[in-house]
Amino acid sequence: MDRRAFLGTAVSTLAAAVAAAQAQQTRVRLIGWLTAGEPPTAERIQSVWSPARALGWFEGQNLVVEYRAARGKVELLRPFAEDLVRLNADVIVTLGTQATLAAMQATRSLPIVFYSAGDPVGAGLVESLARPGGNVTGFSQIAAGVDEKRLTLLREVLPNARRVGDLMNRANPFFRLRLDSYRQTYHSLGLQPIFVEVGEAGELEGAIAAVADQGGQALVVRDDGLFSENRVVIMSAALQHRLPTFAAGSLYMEAGALLGYRADEKDGDRRFTVMIDKILRGAKPADLPVEQSTKFTLVVNLKAARALGLTIPQSVLLRADEVIQ
Repeated sequence: MDRRAFLGTAVSTLAAAVAAAQAQQTRVRLIGWLTAGEPPTAERIQSVWSPARALGWFEGQNLVVEYRAARGKVELLRPFAEDLVRLNADVIVTLGTQATLAAMQATRSLPIVFYSAGDPVGAGLVESLARPGGNVTGFSQIAAGVDEKRLTLLREVLPNARRVGDLMNRANPFFRLRLDSYRQTYHSLGLQPIFVEVGEAGELEGAIAAVADQGGQALVVRDDGLFSENRVVIMSAALQHRLPTFAAGSLYMEAGALLGYRADEKDGDRRFTVMIDKILRGAKPADLPVEQSTKFTLVVNLKAARALGLTIPQSVLLRADEVIQ
């Protein structure tokens, strides 16, 4: 082949590659969003999809997101998941173990990316973190020492506390998977857990009253669709019983939790959109290892501290990433 013919072939190949890339970017892709909790706020939507713009994805242009939120009613997850399958979503994003299991029951072919799941191997979501297998991958919020860190902070803020209430959603399999681990962590720090199970919103106030009746001196609220949907009820009841509340998510802090220790949302959003981008460009979930949170933020609510008559140690305030006044 002479030089002119070679250059012509090279230019044609490059042009074809560029055209293919442009076609991929201009084609509208559909993301299904499935959660056991409530729909994301406009602010949260902006935060989640902002990193995608740097990768060439713009919500409302070449990216459309269909949101399905069960608002704590887990029986709605399966029909919502089936609805997203009927829409032939390019990727189904799930928040939490329950939502992921519902999506897996609805499809074994469409890609599923869980944005948050506690123990994906133990819950049967993936075969292993390194090799997920199947059509599911995503992020695990289990990281070594996170529970211990949260309870250590509790001891630092409440040095005299010994009995701690811990709400458990009986419909969420993740809690049962981790129950022994939770109990061991409490005992290792000299704390006595009071595990109280609930299954619906109407049981929450009674459960928190039960913690107080059993001598509870604080309350731990883990991230869960039922709890986030009813966070105002939970925080109001906790305040009524003078129970300082330690929570996992930002929504609980806004509702009145005293202290929050959670995975850094900005870091999670960035890594999440990178994974979505890879799948939209042809990668298979089975080939994308499950990632784990590595950055965490500490939030202290001084408004809640004043309402409870507590003084937050300066050592904790100095380490806080955010202080709510």
